[in-house]
Amino acid sequence: MNTAAARHGLRFLVLLAALLLAACGARTPARPSLAAPRIAADPNEILFRAISLVGTPYRYGGNTPESGFDCSGLIGYVFYDVAGARLPRSAAEIDRLDAPPVSRQKLAPGDLVFFRDGGDVSHIGIYVGEGRFVHAPSRGGTVRLDALDGDYWRQHYYGAKRLLH
Repeated sequence: MNTAAARHGLRFLVLLAALLLAACGARTPARPSLAAPRIAADPNEILFRAISLVGTPYRYGGNTPESGFDCSGLIGYVFYDVAGARLPRSAAEIDRLDAPPVSRQKLAPGDLVFFRDGGDVSHIGIYVGEGRFVHAPSRGGTVRLDALDGDYWRQHYYGAKRLLH
Protein backbone atom coordinates (compact mmCIF):
# COMPACT_ATOMS: atom_id res chain seq x y z
CA MET A 1 0.00 0.00 0.00
CA ASN A 2 1.45 3.41 -0.92
CA THR A 3 1.77 6.20 1.64
CA ALA A 4 -0.95 8.37 0.06
CA ALA A 5 -3.47 5.55 0.37
CA ALA A 6 -2.36 4.88 3.95
CA ARG A 7 -2.79 8.58 4.88
CA HIS A 8 -6.23 8.60 3.23
CA GLY A 9 -7.24 5.46 5.15
CA LEU A 10 -5.93 6.93 8.40
CA ARG A 11 -7.87 10.19 7.86
CA PHE A 12 -11.00 8.15 7.19
CA LEU A 13 -10.55 6.20 10.45
CA VAL A 14 -9.94 9.39 12.46
CA LEU A 15 -13.06 11.00 10.95
CA LEU A 16 -15.11 7.86 11.64
CA ALA A 17 -13.88 7.76 15.26
CA ALA A 18 -14.76 11.45 15.74
CA LEU A 19 -18.27 10.88 14.36
CA LEU A 20 -18.83 7.88 16.62
CA LEU A 21 -17.65 9.77 19.69
CA ALA A 22 -19.88 12.72 18.83
CA ALA A 23 -22.85 10.37 18.44
CA CYS A 24 -22.17 8.80 21.84
CA GLY A 25 -22.28 12.21 23.48
CA ALA A 26 -25.44 13.29 21.69
CA ARG A 27 -28.54 13.42 23.82
CA THR A 28 -31.50 11.41 22.72
CA PRO A 29 -34.42 13.78 22.36
CA ALA A 30 -37.25 13.23 24.80
CA ARG A 31 -40.21 11.44 23.33
CA PRO A 32 -42.90 13.99 22.63
CA SER A 33 -46.25 13.51 24.26
CA LEU A 34 -49.18 12.79 22.03
CA ALA A 35 -52.40 14.78 22.00
CA ALA A 36 -54.97 12.96 24.11
CA PRO A 37 -58.43 12.55 22.63
CA ARG A 38 -61.23 14.14 24.61
CA ILE A 39 -63.44 11.20 25.41
CA ALA A 40 -66.93 11.89 26.61
CA ALA A 41 -68.21 8.53 27.75
CA ASP A 42 -69.92 7.15 30.81
CA PRO A 43 -67.26 5.29 32.82
CA ASN A 44 -69.86 2.60 33.57
CA GLU A 45 -70.23 1.88 29.85
CA ILE A 46 -66.46 1.53 29.55
CA LEU A 47 -66.43 -0.83 32.55
CA PHE A 48 -69.39 -2.93 31.40
CA ARG A 49 -67.82 -3.39 27.97
CA ALA A 50 -64.40 -4.24 29.39
CA ILE A 51 -65.81 -6.67 31.95
CA SER A 52 -67.96 -8.32 29.28
CA LEU A 53 -64.70 -9.33 27.58
CA VAL A 54 -63.36 -11.22 30.62
CA GLY A 55 -62.47 -14.72 29.47
CA THR A 56 -61.48 -13.65 25.92
CA PRO A 57 -58.17 -15.34 25.05
CA TYR A 58 -54.93 -13.39 25.06
CA ARG A 59 -53.27 -13.01 21.67
CA TYR A 60 -50.22 -10.84 21.00
CA GLY A 61 -51.29 -8.17 18.52
CA GLY A 62 -54.96 -9.08 19.00
CA ASN A 63 -57.52 -6.32 19.05
CA THR A 64 -60.97 -7.91 18.62
CA PRO A 65 -63.03 -10.38 20.65
CA GLU A 66 -62.83 -12.81 17.72
CA SER A 67 -59.04 -12.70 17.42
CA GLY A 68 -58.27 -12.24 21.12
CA PHE A 69 -56.55 -9.32 22.81
CA ASP A 70 -53.23 -8.15 24.02
CA CYS A 71 -53.32 -5.43 26.69
CA SER A 72 -53.32 -2.36 24.44
CA GLY A 73 -55.59 -4.06 21.91
CA LEU A 74 -58.17 -4.54 24.66
CA ILE A 75 -57.97 -0.90 25.73
CA GLY A 76 -58.18 0.36 22.14
CA TYR A 77 -61.14 -1.90 21.38
CA VAL A 78 -63.14 -0.89 24.46
CA PHE A 79 -62.60 2.86 24.02
CA TYR A 80 -63.40 2.70 20.30
CA ASP A 81 -66.43 0.43 20.74
CA VAL A 82 -67.98 2.57 23.50
CA ALA A 83 -66.85 6.09 22.62
CA GLY A 84 -65.50 5.98 19.06
CA ALA A 85 -62.09 7.08 20.39
CA ARG A 86 -59.00 5.87 18.55
CA LEU A 87 -56.04 5.34 20.85
CA PRO A 88 -52.43 4.58 19.95
CA ARG A 89 -51.66 0.89 19.52
CA SER A 90 -49.06 0.28 22.23
CA ALA A 91 -49.18 0.68 26.02
CA ALA A 92 -46.10 2.94 25.88
CA GLU A 93 -47.73 5.21 23.28
CA ILE A 94 -50.96 5.39 25.28
CA ASP A 95 -48.87 6.36 28.30
CA ARG A 96 -47.39 9.23 26.26
CA LEU A 97 -50.85 10.75 25.72
CA ASP A 98 -51.03 14.21 27.19
CA ALA A 99 -53.77 13.28 29.63
CA PRO A 100 -54.07 14.20 33.32
CA PRO A 101 -52.14 11.85 35.61
CA VAL A 102 -54.10 10.42 38.53
CA SER A 103 -52.63 9.48 41.89
CA ARG A 104 -53.29 5.95 43.06
CA GLN A 105 -55.38 7.30 45.92
CA LYS A 106 -57.70 9.14 43.50
CA LEU A 107 -58.26 6.42 40.89
CA ALA A 108 -61.76 6.37 39.45
CA PRO A 109 -63.49 3.71 37.36
CA GLY A 110 -62.42 4.04 33.73
CA ASP A 111 -58.93 5.39 34.47
CA LEU A 112 -56.06 3.70 32.68
CA VAL A 113 -53.44 2.06 34.87
CA PHE A 114 -49.88 1.52 33.62
CA PHE A 115 -47.15 -0.92 34.56
CA ARG A 116 -43.54 -1.21 33.59
CA ASP A 117 -40.75 -3.69 34.03
CA GLY A 118 -37.60 -1.68 33.54
CA GLY A 119 -37.79 0.88 30.71
CA ASP A 120 -40.95 1.98 28.94
CA VAL A 121 -44.46 1.15 30.04
CA SER A 122 -45.10 -2.45 29.06
CA HIS A 123 -48.65 -3.13 30.27
CA ILE A 124 -51.97 -1.33 30.63
CA GLY A 125 -55.39 -1.99 32.12
CA ILE A 126 -58.67 -0.25 32.97
CA TYR A 127 -59.35 0.51 36.62
CA VAL A 128 -62.77 -0.78 37.67
CA GLY A 129 -62.86 0.31 41.31
CA GLU A 130 -62.23 -1.26 44.70
CA GLY A 131 -58.54 -1.75 43.88
CA ARG A 132 -59.17 -3.91 40.80
CA PHE A 133 -58.50 -3.56 37.09
CA VAL A 134 -59.37 -5.46 33.92
CA HIS A 135 -56.60 -6.36 31.48
CA ALA A 136 -55.23 -8.93 29.03
CA PRO A 137 -52.19 -10.14 30.98
CA SER A 138 -50.16 -12.73 29.10
CA ARG A 139 -49.79 -15.50 26.58
CA GLY A 140 -51.86 -18.52 27.44
CA GLY A 141 -54.16 -16.41 29.61
CA THR A 142 -57.42 -14.59 29.13
CA VAL A 143 -58.79 -11.13 29.80
CA ARG A 144 -59.33 -10.99 33.55
CA LEU A 145 -59.78 -8.87 36.67
CA ASP A 146 -56.83 -8.54 39.03
CA ALA A 147 -56.04 -6.60 42.20
CA LEU A 148 -53.60 -3.70 41.96
CA ASP A 149 -52.20 -4.93 45.27
CA GLY A 150 -51.23 -8.33 43.87
CA ASP A 151 -47.49 -8.90 44.31
CA TYR A 152 -46.49 -8.44 40.65
CA TRP A 153 -48.85 -5.54 39.93
CA ARG A 154 -47.95 -3.64 43.10
CA GLN A 155 -44.22 -3.92 42.31
CA HIS A 156 -44.60 -2.86 38.66
CA TYR A 157 -47.29 -0.18 39.00
CA TYR A 158 -46.15 2.96 37.18
CA GLY A 159 -49.11 5.33 37.29
CA ALA A 160 -52.53 6.19 35.91
CA LYS A 161 -54.15 8.65 33.51
CA ARG A 162 -57.70 9.84 33.03
CA LEU A 163 -58.98 10.01 29.46
CA LEU A 164 -62.66 10.25 30.30
CA HIS A 165 -64.13 13.74 30.73
